[in-house]
Amino acid sequence: MTHTHIANPARADKILVLDDDARIRDLLRRYLIQEGFEVILAEDSKAMNRIMLRDSVDLIVLDLMMPGEDGLSVCRRLRAANDRTPIIMLTAKGEDVDRIVGLEIGADDYLSKPFNPRELLARIHAVLRRRPAIESPGAPSSSQEIINFGPFSFDMSLRSLHKNGEELSLTTGEFAMLKTLVRHPRQPLSREKLAQLARGREFEPFDRSLDVQVSRLRKLIEADAAAPRYIQTVWGIGYVFVPDGNS
Repeated sequence: MTHTHIANPARADKILVLDDDARIRDLLRRYLIQEGFEVILAEDSKAMNRIMLRDSVDLIVLDLMMPGEDGLSVCRRLRAANDRTPIIMLTAKGEDVDRIVGLEIGADDYLSKPFNPRELLARIHAVLRRRPAIESPGAPSSSQEIINFGPFSFDMSLRSLHKNGEELSLTTGEFAMLKTLVRHPRQPLSREKLAQLARGREFEPFDRSLDVQVSRLRKLIEADAAAPRYIQTVWGIGYVFVPDGNS
């Protein structure tokens, strides 16, 4: 059964928790409501589909290991439909392959089970902070910032990236990563610095998720992702954004 719980509809962000484990759903429902969120629960992808036909959510907490359509398939389907709703994956401890695949197909962050609800809360806040500010309809943006490079136009206030006038889809995580890079042109950024600026948290040793998001961005903007011009690797340090595409 699917339930909706409202903490404060005037201000609450809406979180969809998709997990087949009723104990985890109930734990997260109680904890997130206590933290001021509106919470919607779904036990499988069919329940999620019904919810998203009638409602919009601000973030999805998505378990990867579910009967029927699994979390990877759900994430892939949403991104293929150009749905940019931020996704935080819940993965089994040590399932690095699933975690990397999930990030490659567009998830914004992940957390391994078992987890501390406080850590999930920190991840939720970090992902939601990366959303663009909502402007009043018809009002000029107070923070309009457009960066042009090559055939691309990146509007940071609208969270839009265009190539030769055609819009390209960015997830929340990809937007935050690209925004961080373009704001530091020609300045090599370590993985530690990128994690801090783009995600608002410490870089974890052996965590490949940051490299996966950079790889996704390269596939999006580079003519040859194997020989990138705009997002270049600085060996032993991290990455650097080169606006003119030169070495």
